[in-house]
Amino acid sequence: MSAITKTDVVVLGAGAAGMMCAIEAGQRGRSVVVIDHAKAPGEKIRISGGGRCNFTNLHCTPKNFISNNPHFAISALKSFTQHDFIDRVKTRGIAFHEKTLGQLFCDGSAREIIAMLTSDMREAGARLELATDITKVTQVDGGFETRTSAGTWQSRSLVVATGGKSIPKMGATGLGYELARQFGHDVTETRAGLVPFTWASNMHESWGSLSGVALDVHASCNGTAFDEAMLFTHRGLSGPAMLQVSSYWREGDTVTIDLAPGLDLASHIKAGRTTRPKASVWTVLGDVLTKRLAQQLGSEADTTPPRLADLSNSAIEEIVAGIRNFGIVPGGTEGYRTAEVTLGGVDTNQLNQKTMESRLVPGLHFIGEVMDVTGHLGGHNFQWAWSSGAAAGRSV
Repeated sequence: MSAITKTDVVVLGAGAAGMMCAIEAGQRGRSVVVIDHAKAPGEKIRISGGGRCNFTNLHCTPKNFISNNPHFAISALKSFTQHDFIDRVKTRGIAFHEKTLGQLFCDGSAREIIAMLTSDMREAGARLELATDITKVTQVDGGFETRTSAGTWQSRSLVVATGGKSIPKMGATGLGYELARQFGHDVTETRAGLVPFTWASNMHESWGSLSGVALDVHASCNGTAFDEAMLFTHRGLSGPAMLQVSSYWREGDTVTIDLAPGLDLASHIKAGRTTRPKASVWTVLGDVLTKRLAQQLGSEADTTPPRLADLSNSAIEEIVAGIRNFGIVPGGTEGYRTAEVTLGGVDTNQLNQKTMESRLVPGLHFIGEVMDVTGHLGGHNFQWAWSSGAAAGRSV
């Protein structure tokens, strides 16, 4: 490789957003090089969805995203929709299926999505430079200079698609935020999102014993609620409902959980009062809440479990209300180690919503997770990668 190689576009990051951008730019006749320090492209794609990649969601809308600038994502999501990506998957002959809530997964392996993207990149003439460290990025006359462990590139356009801080074992770094600040951009507060909660210190021993118990719940925090599954673990609370709520939670906040949504608990208890009058209310509730959870709730009540025969209707309603509005203050979250995404990022108020181009530095674009746009669980973050990548690729 020569000391300096010129190209139209340099894309930093060979993840979902970066590869999509390279495809779109290459198809427009732009010369493109994609640079990544990883040994293989699309590593987060490969491990996503249990290895089957939840590549988009049938019901994806701007309402499925969190940002300090909530209207920013609208244009890109409309310009390249989930149906546009689904068409590409179908054209490639990749079999897929819908799980709950519109989530689409490959029937086979997530590697099929990676193979589709890398094949499309080759056909578009994009060059992929892997196992390549980025050492310095500067603005020069006519564009940008990117120095790497494999040489130096000069380009008219620079696209930052380096992702966030989530799952550092996959190689995640804060490079994108450093570059944003270097070029005068603000970066909103970043924190782990779609991440399991951990127990408070006084709950670990007792509640951790419920590890493995799973149930459907209605969980809410700070005005946003989700109806999905919850899982007790040794460390805390996980499962889709908790991951979703974690993106809205702040330290010290209470997560409110309806442990039996859709169930008429009062009628169940009152029926037991007739058929099993000597039984404990928690024994009877074990039929619908699982025995272990009901026993734990009973122990938390810190009173001798009342016999059903001794319970008044008002006492039953009070017990039901506690189950319907079970409140917990988590000790924290598991952090970036297991977080699926990074909340916050490059301030979108300084970006063009149609092209992802910087309003401060012409030719500089930010796409994907590095931006302050974060989707709900269920394929929405991949859709943002496809949509924002396509928007930039059609502009550079």
